[in-house]
Amino acid sequence: MWVLFAFGSAIFAGATSILAKCGIRKTDSTVATAIRTIVVLFFSWLMVFVVGSQGQLGAVEGKTLLFLLLSGLATGASWLCYFRALQLGDINKVVPIDKSSTILTILLAFIFLGERVSLTGVFGVLLIGTGTFLMIEKKETDSGQTEGKGWMLYAFGSAVFASLTAILGKIGISGVESNLGTAIRTGVVLIMAWVMVFVTGKQHTLRDIPRKELGFICLSGLATGASWLCYYRALQDGLASVVVPIDKLSILVTIAFSYMFLHERLSKKAALGLVLITAGTLVMLF
Repeated sequence: MWVLFAFGSAIFAGATSILAKCGIRKTDSTVATAIRTIVVLFFSWLMVFVVGSQGQLGAVEGKTLLFLLLSGLATGASWLCYFRALQLGDINKVVPIDKSSTILTILLAFIFLGERVSLTGVFGVLLIGTGTFLMIEKKETDSGQTEGKGWMLYAFGSAVFASLTAILGKIGISGVESNLGTAIRTGVVLIMAWVMVFVTGKQHTLRDIPRKELGFICLSGLATGASWLCYYRALQDGLASVVVPIDKLSILVTIAFSYMFLHERLSKKAALGLVLITAGTLVMLF
């Protein structure tokens, strides 16, 4: 049964990007991020009560709380960049760059945490980097939603902030239960997202959001929450060495969904890049 939950985690994670893309055709990406974070926050605290870690909230140390807050700010920046990139470009362009955060995370972990990288890990990084380059090269020459050039900067911004999230979160999570730490970070993301909405004066657009897009935005938040719940349940009952690789392969689900529902296609070169990214992920995980 836990294997099904692991695949459920990957499927829901892959569906998140598709649903979000459908929800930001006319709706501002910052506003959409702020709305969906409300749903994600609900799920994150639901997980806290499921594992019974809410009683540890008062025992969180100041240093731990600081790094959790910083991690939350990095998460918020990553989400804002990611959904802006999705709004400007195709999913098949944005997702590979976002997934390249794995490379940056390893580099930052080596610099700031002193974590060494094995030869196998280096090989995996090279595969992911090469695969990402191949997919970017194809999509930059593709027709369709390629007129906006800003999507790449936002996509790389998403990857950079996601890497910072992992490093800061690793330091902060050492002193608190992981689900509680996630809930605290998500609360910071919620505040940050809504502050951005009001700072940019986009709160007036809330009443203009099409109902259909609002539904997709909320569904994307539900998909994220469902992915987290499935992931936790799979880890609770199954082998982490099997659960984690299945979850990380959500990129395959995203690409498949983008083909089925958004009709975004890959060239042979981009398909090869996807194979290399997948292979690199498996090498590093195993």
